[in-house]
Amino acid sequence: MLPLGTPVPDFRLPDPDGKLYGPADVADAAGLLVAFVCNHCPYVVHIAPTLGRRSRQWMDHGLAVLAINSNDIAAYPQDGPEHMPAFAQQNGWNFPYLLDETQEVAHSFRAACTPDLFLFDRERKLAYRGQFDASRPGNDQPVTGDDLDRAVQAVLAGRPVPRDQIPSIGCNIKWKPGNEPE
Repeated sequence: MLPLGTPVPDFRLPDPDGKLYGPADVADAAGLLVAFVCNHCPYVVHIAPTLGRRSRQWMDHGLAVLAINSNDIAAYPQDGPEHMPAFAQQNGWNFPYLLDETQEVAHSFRAACTPDLFLFDRERKLAYRGQFDASRPGNDQPVTGDDLDRAVQAVLAGRPVPRDQIPSIGCNIKWKPGNEPE
């Protein structure tokens, strides 16, 4: 896992329309959430509407959000850029949803699954890398986003985030053949 305190890896990725985004575009934000997601993962589908609702609240208070799809779209065409805008709209995502076609950005974050969530503070140091909440598809826990929300509230208030964090769980990123991390 990327160690807490690590500076945000720099990147510029396109959305499905070709517009490029990266951390430099949101440098004035009070914090930055980078979420590795995709369209087809049942874990992402499970949290997607609540992620949309919570993100709107966080963004209203100064947080920037960037979502990244790093899956192999040749093997998983349902994650392709032609499907990304509809998925984002359906779930109320009003933040950029970007395509990491080379998977280099996923590697730089040491992202492992979808969803994999990385929250950076005002200085763009990693403050949280963990689960959205305790819900999972089929476990009857409500989807609240409370774990991530506690971290976001601390970042927005300029307080330290507790270091005891439960890692994200979900589907493995669908790596291109030969591109799997060691």
